[in-house]
Amino acid sequence: MPKIAVLWVFVALVSVPSPAQAASRSPSSRHYAVGSSNAAEAALLRGRRIVAAASAQRGKPYRRGAQGPGAFDCSGLSGYAYRSVHIHLPRTADQQYRAAHPVGRAAARPGDLVFWVHGRHAYHVAIYAGAGRVWHAPKPGDRVRLARIWDSGQVRFGRVGAQA
Repeated sequence: MPKIAVLWVFVALVSVPSPAQAASRSPSSRHYAVGSSNAAEAALLRGRRIVAAASAQRGKPYRRGAQGPGAFDCSGLSGYAYRSVHIHLPRTADQQYRAAHPVGRAAARPGDLVFWVHGRHAYHVAIYAGAGRVWHAPKPGDRVRLARIWDSGQVRFGRVGAQA
């Protein structure tokens, strides 16, 4: 066998990890070895969990400054839903808006934040559920509910934490 072929076979055998070596790698090193599809799948799963946490609050009353679990204001609901996946958001809608990475409407996915903005300030936040709908705590006297996005001219989408 020619020397180059022997060298190539040796390099190929040495560079393939044994099953024990592959199992001992950290999850982050496996992430880079497998590719970005696992990261995308993890982000989609995280988004579904955020939506599920928000939807589980259906019917709970709006109360200004409330962060759950018995009542919510808009940013309290988004913060509560995100904490379910170990992501901590700032307290107010405007602070959450400033912490979020902008996402185009076409790229929005369930679990993203939806902000209603006037000028440079967000005055309302909701959890995007997909298909043009959001989970939100609307206003005093109302309850947490699923609604269609309204007044789309003032709406901005954002993504935070590991979602970004």
